[in-house]
Amino acid sequence: MATDLNALATFVLVAEERSFRAAADRLGVTRSAVSQTIRRLEDAMGIALVHRTTRSVGLTEAGERLHADIAPSLADIRAATEAAHQLGSGPRGQLRLAVSSIAESFLSGPLLTSFGEACPDVQLDVLVTDDEIDIIACGYDAGVRLGEVIEQDMIAVPVSDQQRQLAVGAPSYLTRRGTPLHPRELAAHRCIGWRPAPLTAPYRWEFTEAGRDFAVDVKPEATTNDMALMIRMAVAGGGITIGLEETFRPSIQRGELVPVLEEFCPFFPGFFLYYPSRQNMAPKLRAFVDHIRRSRNREAGSANASRMPRSA
Repeated sequence: MATDLNALATFVLVAEERSFRAAADRLGVTRSAVSQTIRRLEDAMGIALVHRTTRSVGLTEAGERLHADIAPSLADIRAATEAAHQLGSGPRGQLRLAVSSIAESFLSGPLLTSFGEACPDVQLDVLVTDDEIDIIACGYDAGVRLGEVIEQDMIAVPVSDQQRQLAVGAPSYLTRRGTPLHPRELAAHRCIGWRPAPLTAPYRWEFTEAGRDFAVDVKPEATTNDMALMIRMAVAGGGITIGLEETFRPSIQRGELVPVLEEFCPFFPGFFLYYPSRQNMAPKLRAFVDHIRRSRNREAGSANASRMPRSA
């Protein structure tokens, strides 16, 4: 069977988007053209690849396997051809990023804005998600997550300082209910927890004592998948909550929240931009990686300068 790379590329887009119309929009063709291409590919292979209903598009078992096998290779082909095409013309095109919602410093705006100014021919497409998605299979150029959960076969570039989980409460709540001195005392407190999705368990409250990690069986009076709501409830005196320190920093600086149990909350590696180890990196991604490294170097230089003693 002759291999139709265009048909395979169209199939990968349909698999990523789970929609003929969305795939057609990305290709700049009609929905009918995408449907006919998939039909020809299925006829050539002699097996159904896509489930079609009036409401959704899904993959058959054969389609899932084909997508898993060819998506990384097609991504490499796209990167190589784009690199060859753009050689000497500078970075351009759409840079797709999947970013954790708690990567506060990365999502704060200045880094992405300054990159857009430096590379005006690159369009950023940022998906903010806490799902553990496969960036290769889903067609993203890179992702941003905590270093401890990034796969070992990825290249990782730091985009933040060290992080730590921190428990916080409003002064009004701590005055009324007292300040816990050990994590096991949280069982006697009102707690506000985070749950990523309705059918998943609330996030475990983890601490460290004498070099040993342990979890506390907290039963939150309230759970949500919205960190902003957790902060508002805690500021209103609704209880103690937990999250990354940089998420709470503005509220702490305003005196709205107070850290508790800090001695049980050690620092750990922060957020990293991660991407596949490819021989041919797309110029748009290379430009973004270089921009991050320059920004980090400038921040480090400024921090060192501020710590230098001034001459009399």
